[in-house]
Amino acid sequence: MGKVTGSGEGWLNDGLDVPGADFGLWAPGVDYMAGWRKARDAADRLNRALLGVGFELSVVRAVASTDEDGRGVVRLAGWPDAAERLAQFLETHADGEGGAS
Repeated sequence: MGKVTGSGEGWLNDGLDVPGADFGLWAPGVDYMAGWRKARDAADRLNRALLGVGFELSVVRAVASTDEDGRGVVRLAGWPDAAERLAQFLETHADGEGGAS
């Protein structure tokens, strides 16, 4: 499967905004693109996994961003009921010691 996140796709306009994701100040000389590309790859992988277990990206998704130092950041954006479903899914698949089974 190809990239599942990206500008121009309709699900980006569904109201799942991520406050603080665009901090608005860019420092000269900071390579924000390198951090964003790394975060984008991780967000794409997480979004494929979410799709693989039955979540719709219009209700919960990983979003690539950077922090003020240019480090990649992946944020999870979703509606509360989808976050509850995801938490339940993760709890069900946890091994009881904080890891995946």
